[in-house]
Amino acid sequence: MTDRHPIRVVVVEDDEDVRLGSAQALDLDGFEVAAFASVEAARPAVEAGQPLVVVCDVRLPGLQGSDWLGELRGLDGDLPVILITGHGDIAMAVEAMRAGAYDFIEKPCSSERLVAVVRRAADRRRLALEVLSLRQQLEGWRGIEAALIGRSTQMERVRQLVRTLISAPAADVVIYGETGTGKDLVARCLHEHSERRQAHFVPVNCGGLPEALVDSEIFGHEVGAFTGATRRRIGKFEHADGGTLFLDEIESMPLGVQVKLLRALQDRSIERVGSNTAVPVNCRVIAASKEDLKVASDQKRFRADLYYRIGVAFIELPPLRERREDIPMLFEHLTLQAAQRYGRAAPIVDDRVVSALMAHPWPGNVRELRNVADRFVLGLHEEALAQLGPGTAALTLPEQMEQIEKALVVDALRRHHGDVALAAGSLGVPKPTLYDKLRRLQLAPGEFRANPGEG
Repeated sequence: MTDRHPIRVVVVEDDEDVRLGSAQALDLDGFEVAAFASVEAARPAVEAGQPLVVVCDVRLPGLQGSDWLGELRGLDGDLPVILITGHGDIAMAVEAMRAGAYDFIEKPCSSERLVAVVRRAADRRRLALEVLSLRQQLEGWRGIEAALIGRSTQMERVRQLVRTLISAPAADVVIYGETGTGKDLVARCLHEHSERRQAHFVPVNCGGLPEALVDSEIFGHEVGAFTGATRRRIGKFEHADGGTLFLDEIESMPLGVQVKLLRALQDRSIERVGSNTAVPVNCRVIAASKEDLKVASDQKRFRADLYYRIGVAFIELPPLRERREDIPMLFEHLTLQAAQRYGRAAPIVDDRVVSALMAHPWPGNVRELRNVADRFVLGLHEEALAQLGPGTAALTLPEQMEQIEKALVVDALRRHHGDVALAAGSLGVPKPTLYDKLRRLQLAPGEFRANPGEG
């Protein structure tokens, strides 16, 4: 039995034989059909926002199909309306297309032609309703859910941890994550939803400051503390009093400054450069790092005592490739943001775009996804798809699925440094099955080992 299509079809045709034949052809293709002889009889069956496609003859007793089109456009501007025309009505049909009709079919038409046009219109209607539902859901989200978007278990775990830490505003936090995963977004969320939100959120990019200025930027300085210090400067730490100090890329902080940061965290006070007077500060410190600070401390690149002092609570952000189920919703959210920013209508994200998004490995994570969304909103659709990789737009479904499978396998091998047994366990497949996939996908585990010569 043919699966029923989620979109229903309303057929309006006064010729009984044509009406019954059209309804039968659509029914055999899996559509639920309601057939009527006039617009007046069909009106109650058509409501705004419903999963419908309308197929209507142009010339009817009573209200003409071409005149009903305007009424339907006013009722629901996205409702696909397909007009059926006689040979002499082509000019009228062309005018109706300009007025917003989805398509027109010239009589006599084959069942195959009717079904093909209706199926295209139904797929468009299904997609439009899914997008509308998603946008309404996004608009209805508030607070933490609106800031940290995603249905995946990984993101729900992040949100739960953020909720816990919001209620403990004195606890310092370390956020781990690759570039572009949204570490700054989580830090702002921790600040803006806590009791510290009335004071400043003060971000500092530790990797973007010249080493000679880091000390002064974070702790401030007094007049005459060094050449050029002509007036007192309040540092970032002091400016964040009562609020949150966000130290991004803390792994790049010079070791000498780390000593002062440790003392400030222990004493909850700072000394400006050139001063011996302690200034009390009450702020939460949130640090973000792309690498494991414990590993960095073991390698003497990060002070172990600072690691143990600042590491009260940890939040690890998953890369986008590990939460692919969040990509469609996240891309829709970023598309809406870009549309508002550029003053443009948000385009509908079709299945071709979603398939390309799902197949991409996302080395730049959410930041890269935002870039693609911007291009999409600006009308650079093909350029956006090309950014996702050569030939993405032309891939068949099996090819797209193979790309997704390959991306997941590569990621598992990378995370487990080429250990096939561990990678198979994380993917939930037997080890022999993974070996079969590696042969088919032409992947060598040795490429992912720290030392390619290892076992």
